[in-house]
Formats: sequence, structure tokens, C-alpha cells
Amino acid sequence: MRLWLMISGSGWRRILHKPRNPSPLLSAAAQMATDSSWLSPAEREQLLMELKATGWVELEERDALYKELHFKTFNQAFGFMSRVALQAEKINHHPEWFNVYNKVQITLTTHDCGGLSKKDVRLAKFIDKVALTM
Repeated sequence: MRLWLMISGSGWRRILHKPRNPSPLLSAAAQMATDSSWLSPAEREQLLMELKATGWVELEERDALYKELHFKTFNQAFGFMSRVALQAEKINHHPEWFNVYNKVQITLTTHDCGGLSKKDVRLAKFIDKVALTM
């Protein structure tokens, strides 16, 4: 909120100016910036426990999450990767992954902060959701 002072014939007047609603794009950009910061110890413990329950593991050699998924066919694996790729592009957070036939290996980490962030958690949850539909 801004405070403006104006001079009028009877002296100073205070005018409060409330900024308009921020652009949805700016709000999304601000959210993405906060999503790129490291997870707090409390967030990390809670969120990673949920992801580990669905098969994600923490890598010992770096601050990252890893999961290997198996599908019935290459087409299913590729379809899965396509859906994840569209979401990854949308949230501007791209996985490291490797595919051979029906197997997809995924590593998630946020290079901007050098470790795990909320972006990784969001993408991991999306990956789990898509994998259940395949």
C-alpha cells in the first residue's frame, strides 16, 4: 500500500493508494521463485516421507530424488514421458531422465538452488499421479 501526500487549499491531505491486483503472471513468477528455494528441514522431513512412500529415494551422492518406473510397452513409457514433459515445461522445471524400452529412470533436483526444492516435490507428485493412470 502506498501513502501519498497532497497539498490542497486547506493544507496537506493523506491519500492511501492500494495497488491494483497483481498480474497473474507476476504472481505465478513469484510463486515459481519461492518454489526454487531449498526445502526447510521441517518441509523436507514431511514432504520426502510422503514421496518415499510412493517409491522415491534420496540419492546419496547428491541432493536429489530418484525413481524408476516400468511400463508394459515402449508406447506407454513414451506417453508417460510426453505428459510429464508438458507439465515440466509449464512449470519450467525439467527432470533428468533416461528411457530404455519400457523403463524410465527419473532424477529430480533444482539446479538453481543446488538441491531439492518445492519444484521437485510438485513434479514428483505429478509424476506419481500420471504413472497411476498409465
